[in-house]
Amino acid sequence: MATALSEEELDNEDYYSLLNVRREASSEELKAAYRRLCMLYHPDKHRDPELKSQAERLFNLVHQAYEVLSDPQTRAIYDIYGKRGLEMEGWEVVERRRTPAEIREEYERLQREREERRLQQRTNPKGTISVGIDATDLFDRYEEEYEDVSGSGFPQIEINKMHISQSIEAPLTASDTAILSGSLSTQNGNGGGSINFALRRVTSAKGWGELEFGAGDLQGPLFGLKLFRNLTPRCFVTTNCALQFSSRGIRPGLTTVLARNLDKNTVGYLQWRWGIQSAMNTSIVRDTKTSHFTVALQLGIPHSFALISYQHKFQDDDQTRVKGSLKAGFFGTVVEYGAERKISRHSVLGAVVSVGVPQGVSLKVKELEKQRESTATDILQKKQEAEAAVRLMQESVRRIIEAEESRMGLIIVNAWYGKFVSDRSKRHERVKAIDVTVPLQCLVRDSKLILTEASKAGLPGFYDPCVGEEKNLKVLYQFRGVLHQVMALDSEALRIPKQSHRIDTDG
Repeated sequence: MATALSEEELDNEDYYSLLNVRREASSEELKAAYRRLCMLYHPDKHRDPELKSQAERLFNLVHQAYEVLSDPQTRAIYDIYGKRGLEMEGWEVVERRRTPAEIREEYERLQREREERRLQQRTNPKGTISVGIDATDLFDRYEEEYEDVSGSGFPQIEINKMHISQSIEAPLTASDTAILSGSLSTQNGNGGGSINFALRRVTSAKGWGELEFGAGDLQGPLFGLKLFRNLTPRCFVTTNCALQFSSRGIRPGLTTVLARNLDKNTVGYLQWRWGIQSAMNTSIVRDTKTSHFTVALQLGIPHSFALISYQHKFQDDDQTRVKGSLKAGFFGTVVEYGAERKISRHSVLGAVVSVGVPQGVSLKVKELEKQRESTATDILQKKQEAEAAVRLMQESVRRIIEAEESRMGLIIVNAWYGKFVSDRSKRHERVKAIDVTVPLQCLVRDSKLILTEASKAGLPGFYDPCVGEEKNLKVLYQFRGVLHQVMALDSEALRIPKQSHRIDTDG
């Protein structure tokens, strides 16, 4: 039995959204949508070489979507397996012998399962597993008089520490999030654990605050307050106040970090920590597509040190990284080197060898799970594709607006798609939203705009500006000279104009 495509892959190949038709669309509806988009993207309509090339790509994509959806058998298979189901060989011959009704029934079942997974993904689970291996005996053996001990002919390598942590998030409202985390650790036979609960509130586009409560068997109860604020577009500050309760009494702590973007890829930090392990620290971090470099200097009690580290990022599918660092201070000197590699969609496996004086040699193996991994490169690519589609729409939109103005019809004044943080300020609303005024106006026909029940990220000229988060479409439009406004959910069907959308200007 074949497995269905992942939710992400299905979204990336959503032919229905591309054509802006319902999943139950008839052949006539498909043909009408296909003809409309062919007229918009036909390469012969563009003389500019760059626009012509972009039009050819979009024209071919529209043609491919129509070919799949216009055939009942390929459409039924696409509904459940996506594009990959049309390309497989062998087992798919048996699957394709089922009737479209049977395949559609299985699709509905998988759709329910995907909805359940979507709810689980909102909790954003993250976790790490770290194992420390002491390999000192490989380099610093006992003296010869001890070699008659049984088994002394082989180096003694042992696991001397392990750390496991896990956290989940639960959105409560548009601005409030609850975070539950816990950890277990053991070192040289001694271990313990802790659990923390935090409540975070986004106060504005410039800042947020967080209350934290924690408890553990190695330390007493913890109460903390964390505040974040953007001072300027290139500078921000973070303050963390904490009260640690223990058998020795209450131990207060305060940490303040001031950071500034020195250039596009470089950030400088100044940190002051008072209370538990008081210290002053300054560091510069440079992060690019191919490398990550850090240099830091700390003066404090009990540790003062200088640190320099470098990480190289290979541009391969497995996101392989190699890294090395040198840390020297009053405690001694430590050299670390290692690598990490992506082993599955949500997991990364890494190993670090640490060589130091006086600590010896150790090996740390780490597995990091990331349930909501957003790839900046993919988002940038989708954004560029959307911008190219918008450029191709300009001439058609101009004609549509002229026709609608002549009949006092439907004019899209403003349209935004994404996550709206606050309903109080338009500036805040647009923090994670993109302008889709042109793409929506392009879809207007005879003073009507009809959007089907599907994610709007797949519409021509759209892209997902905040992957994994709830999104809305906000439209301000004019019909018969009167302003209207509507807010729709991402996958909600939308028909405008409507009398209920009218903005009441009385008084």
